[in-house]
Amino acid sequence: MIRVHRVIALLLALSPAVALAQEPRNVILILSDDHRYDFLGFMESAPSWLETPEMDRMAADGAHLANTFVTTSLCSPSRASILTGQYAHRHRVVDNSSGIPEGTVFFPQLLQDAGWRTAYIGKWHMGEDRDDPRPGFDHWISFQGQGVYVDPVLNIDGRRREVEGYTTDILTRFALEWLGRVRGNEAPFFLVLSHKAVHAEFVPAERHAGRYRDVEIPYPVTMPKTESNLRGQPRWVREQRNSWHGVDYAYHGQFDFDTFYRRYAETALALDESVGRVLDYVRDNGLEDNTLVIYMSDNGFSLGEHGLIDKRHAYEESIRIPMIAWGPGFVPEGVTVTDMVRNIDIAPTILELAGVEATRPIDGRSVLPALRGERMESPGELLYEYYWEHAFPHTPTTFALRGERFKYIYYHGVWDTQELFDLSNDPLERYNLIDIPEYQDTVDAMRTRLWDRLEETDGMRIPLRRGDWQACERLVP
Repeated sequence: MIRVHRVIALLLALSPAVALAQEPRNVILILSDDHRYDFLGFMESAPSWLETPEMDRMAADGAHLANTFVTTSLCSPSRASILTGQYAHRHRVVDNSSGIPEGTVFFPQLLQDAGWRTAYIGKWHMGEDRDDPRPGFDHWISFQGQGVYVDPVLNIDGRRREVEGYTTDILTRFALEWLGRVRGNEAPFFLVLSHKAVHAEFVPAERHAGRYRDVEIPYPVTMPKTESNLRGQPRWVREQRNSWHGVDYAYHGQFDFDTFYRRYAETALALDESVGRVLDYVRDNGLEDNTLVIYMSDNGFSLGEHGLIDKRHAYEESIRIPMIAWGPGFVPEGVTVTDMVRNIDIAPTILELAGVEATRPIDGRSVLPALRGERMESPGELLYEYYWEHAFPHTPTTFALRGERFKYIYYHGVWDTQELFDLSNDPLERYNLIDIPEYQDTVDAMRTRLWDRLEETDGMRIPLRRGDWQACERLVP
């Protein structure tokens, strides 16, 4: 059980008896895919049968950053935001088909220039038709696009070969092998272990298949098609229920909802084991005193809320992600950090830890004090953006501001209702307040601040991209 006590955490962080004199010199970033923020065994809102013992251990021995968000809930844009510290409208990797604009600088390039040893192992996805090594990494292992769960074809430092086995296990093994080669050197290291799991369509490891076949699925209260759930809901949300990303026709009938849910949970089991193997390696090899391990997802994931599955939209399950930081002697044990953290904050945080200055504009900020257990000033409202994709046209371009109490959602290019939620009194986002007279001042003010934020960060552009296929054209078994 995680202890939540800010005062104690701060005292621990500042006490020389328990805190290290120096900050960690090495960083391991474990990045998963589509892992929703509350799908962790220690979370009260998680299913009672969910097993994530290694992530639970990581949180118990480190810090759970419980208020972490992405600024775009989609694989490629979010990964680009993690590696640049920029909003999608600034780095321009706006969807999963976008290439990387010329002149883009990812922060590992700066670490490499400063003498760090760097490695990227796993899903890259930006410019999904390519798997070749990218600048900034001494060692590279990746695959094209989404990859596969079994027997992947990997590009290993420029050479492709098929590797037999389950992809989550394979990537973990390669990561540990690289750590074994560099751990004895004096130069610090930065490793990204980037998993395919738990991205659809879900394929659990053979040893985990069927683990949850008999469990009871906890259907969200906003999932049923009832009058109260549909009241105030945008038309596009109602219509998406019967689409690729809706509960009534998930992946165009490839899964019924219960099977979809169980396979998602089973696929997460190997991911959890991977986290445990990394932590064990760090401890067993004497690296725990100078290594910071961060676990996070590239975006959230809906499991039936509002009748939706997948991500992209601005509801909480889509934009919130799990994040855990572990670093004995540096990160206080068993604390919950409630400060807002965003994916655009990762780059400046690691750069500050490394003592390296950014060479391009950064929209995020360092949250290094929060990892130490210190309080930080609020970054203000979260700016969220998602741009319409030709491949999945059932979700419109979406902008949102998410504050501590209210969330305002604006849909661009569709004649539909906007949304306002009072998250303090309505955390499940059941009651759209957009047309309630008492809240019109709040709506007007948040809309103005939304446009102001976009203007300030050069975000007043809607990208148009060529499309080649749509989800409805996919063949399913």
